[in-house]
Amino acid sequence: MDRTTELLSSYACNLNYDDLPPGVVHQVKRTVADTLGCAIGGYLSEPAKIARRLAGGVSSDTPARILGAGESSSLDMAGFANGVMVRYLDCNDSYFSPGGGHPSDMIPAALAVADSVGADGRSLITSIVLAYEVFCRIADRVPENQWDQGIFSVIGAACAAGKLMGLDEEQMGHAISLAAVPNVPLRVTRMGELSMWKGCAAAAATRAGIFAAQLAAEGMTGPFEPFRGRSGLEEQAIGYPVEIDAMGGDGEPFRIVDTIFKFYPSQIHTQAPIDLAIQLNERVRVEDIAAIKIQSYKSAVSSASTEPEKWDPQTRETADHSIPFLTAVGLRDGAVTPATFSPERIAEPGLRTIINKMQIEENAEFTARYPSEYNCRIEVIKRNSQTEVAATSFPKGHGKNPLSDADVDAKFRRLACPTITGQQCEQALELIWSLENLPNLEGIFDSLVV
Repeated sequence: MDRTTELLSSYACNLNYDDLPPGVVHQVKRTVADTLGCAIGGYLSEPAKIARRLAGGVSSDTPARILGAGESSSLDMAGFANGVMVRYLDCNDSYFSPGGGHPSDMIPAALAVADSVGADGRSLITSIVLAYEVFCRIADRVPENQWDQGIFSVIGAACAAGKLMGLDEEQMGHAISLAAVPNVPLRVTRMGELSMWKGCAAAAATRAGIFAAQLAAEGMTGPFEPFRGRSGLEEQAIGYPVEIDAMGGDGEPFRIVDTIFKFYPSQIHTQAPIDLAIQLNERVRVEDIAAIKIQSYKSAVSSASTEPEKWDPQTRETADHSIPFLTAVGLRDGAVTPATFSPERIAEPGLRTIINKMQIEENAEFTARYPSEYNCRIEVIKRNSQTEVAATSFPKGHGKNPLSDADVDAKFRRLACPTITGQQCEQALELIWSLENLPNLEGIFDSLVV
């Protein structure tokens, strides 16, 4: 095996719950609460219904439960269905580095295998920390937009699944290879007018990661040098070695503590513009607006600058990636919620009137400060030539303006309670916050049945 595969497989097999500081365990519980709230919030979506129909038609000798549904499927299809629910609202966590992405997309892999093998809460926590380490350490070494984030998810999901299955180092190495080599995703998933697949691509990586671990557990071997080998990931995808120098533990911080939670159900780069637009809603009447000038960093403005679809979104998936659309909603409605993205709301002519008054441009100083700061500035020019300005470096959810535990609970209730009862929400949260003491996950799954 190549060095990267050996490092990852050794780390995966040797990481233990006792290696995790209390702050890391606490962050895992926050993340599980955030992720499951997003999942139940996405339960009634059309992509989730499609995924559940497919998963519900599959039976297995090693079943895993489907969140919210009260039924089971095969390990990989349960992971896929649950992953689609987690991702649909685009409200689960984010990790910023050159590669970046949404590492909680991998949690459905850990949940599926942990449920199937009857793992306890501490085993689940350890597998989630492992998945985050793998995802984030690889993402740290890859240039921005070089690979779609599914390549990080599939490897991390395979490691989490393999950890819970009890794979040894040799088997884990093959699981990593069998995850990475067949599953390099294209970034066209996130370009132009976005389809349902935008919210399903990471779930597909989860499914593939579980399947890779299952294959390795049965003795299947994969290419021995998936990263460094001839025509491997490094040669085919980026052209230089992916050097991972350290992993969490023994004084090295764990990457899961560097993730952030979103406050609004939309792409991470839209969080600051939404925050500012909602602030301006209290100071500006939309009928008085003559022009709107938005400045932000390159990664935020690039899609709005280069993709006309973001100025006239036709799908929910495009709308939740559209700074123009979401700024218009914030200015007019003073809120952005899952209800913002109904087909009727997306198509409203009144929002297009506001959008047509906007200009978006990159601020080079903001770009230089990203990703330590998510700077955005909105200037609204009124018909009487007066201006209103709002600016931020740290929108709600940023590491320097994080969601508190109470905020995480409130977000869970806000997303889940339209689908499950308030009593169920409280029961689920109580179990999640005591995750390290649970003998299995049955109570959590039971509490979330719709």
